[in-house]
Amino acid sequence: MSNVISPSNALHAEAACPVRWKKQPSSSAALPRAITKAASPHSFYTIHLLVDRGRVHDAFRAYAYFRWVDDSLDSGTLSEAERLAFMQRQQRLIACSYRGEVVPNLCPEEQLLADAIQADPSLDSGLALYIHNLLWVMVFDAHRRGRVISEVELTEYSYRLAAAVTESLHYFIGHNADSPHDETRYLAVVGAHITHMLRDTFDDLAAGYFNVPAELLERHGLTPHNVSSEPYVAWVKSRVAQARDCFAAGRRYLDRVDSRRCRLAGYAYMARFEHVLDCIEADGYQLRPSYPELKHRTLVWYALRQTF
Repeated sequence: MSNVISPSNALHAEAACPVRWKKQPSSSAALPRAITKAASPHSFYTIHLLVDRGRVHDAFRAYAYFRWVDDSLDSGTLSEAERLAFMQRQQRLIACSYRGEVVPNLCPEEQLLADAIQADPSLDSGLALYIHNLLWVMVFDAHRRGRVISEVELTEYSYRLAAAVTESLHYFIGHNADSPHDETRYLAVVGAHITHMLRDTFDDLAAGYFNVPAELLERHGLTPHNVSSEPYVAWVKSRVAQARDCFAAGRRYLDRVDSRRCRLAGYAYMARFEHVLDCIEADGYQLRPSYPELKHRTLVWYALRQTF
């Protein structure tokens, strides 16, 4: 699997921006901070406190843009044709921005990403790896809604998400520090994504996203909604074990990262999802509709203990 996907050069959809931030601050710096803080206080404080000082604004821009895209896809107000047209527009925006072309009539959320790319237009940067892989994830989500996906697709989905998150971590936090480039680089986030899909099973089912492979369903004559069935529970158990293995390898990887701030962010990120795995195991691998979040102070304490 390659780390960078090539944006399409033949998509020219002009779909209107489907989701707009309701209370838009007047300054370009305030908008991405407001979107980020409302969506994820953990992400907000990670960026605010740990990102390299010269890259804080671009980190907020990139996070806020993709949060807006994700919320647009999940809004429930778009038809399939509108979702696909919207993502074609985002592909065109990114492709044109990397070619140095100006895209007219951008809404404020789209302008955030255009500005971030303008600040670093290199296709070889960690920012480009982040943007192109997360774009792949968003396009895949737009297409997979309402259909069952294969195990190969599920694996690729986690890989692309892991590549995006990991490369953004290293680009924005301790970008001048050394980090290993081996087969373990993305495993911590693969584990997190596996856990994320288990945690959000019921919400995703309601939205038409099925996080279980088609092969399992066909083999046992199940539908994605048979979450409490014995084969499904056994599959959940195997996924928890896989996520645990990924986190163990990811922790060994982070131990070799030079930047303490990067290690701190990585350990805290894993702790959020390891807590969910603890809950799933305590429930005998029967998934529940929601799981409690660890308090921010608990995450920081855990990460500090691992880092120092």
